[in-house]
Amino acid sequence: MSTEKFRTLILPAALVLTLLLAATANASPEWNPDIWAEEETLELMTQAPDDEPYWFPVWLVVIEDELYVRLGTRAADRVNESVTNPYVGLRVGGEEFARVKTIMAPEESAAVDHEMGEKYWSDFYIRLMPHPMTLRLVPVE
Repeated sequence: MSTEKFRTLILPAALVLTLLLAATANASPEWNPDIWAEEETLELMTQAPDDEPYWFPVWLVVIEDELYVRLGTRAADRVNESVTNPYVGLRVGGEEFARVKTIMAPEESAAVDHEMGEKYWSDFYIRLMPHPMTLRLVPVE
């Protein structure tokens, strides 16, 4: 192949491919709770004062396209005491979100309890433990 042909055919195609790959690598993950409904857990990230970020798994449910978690005492304390409160990091379904807002949702606790019971066979025992915090998780725009 001549140098001229290389410049007119290969270089532009390589440039377009490079730009597409760069755009894809920098793309933000899409917030879509319905596709995470079948996930067993998600991970939340909090950060205590003078400490490193801490990731921990929790069960999740999706109700009417909204993502909810129910937290026990220890996890609720982590969220309340986090220097990022009311924001957490979130990993779910292979996606990671650096900043997700936590919204207290006590009015949804009965519905979340019901959905947890439907989804997780061991919830019949887990629900007997205190769960002082029900949260709706929403993306930061």
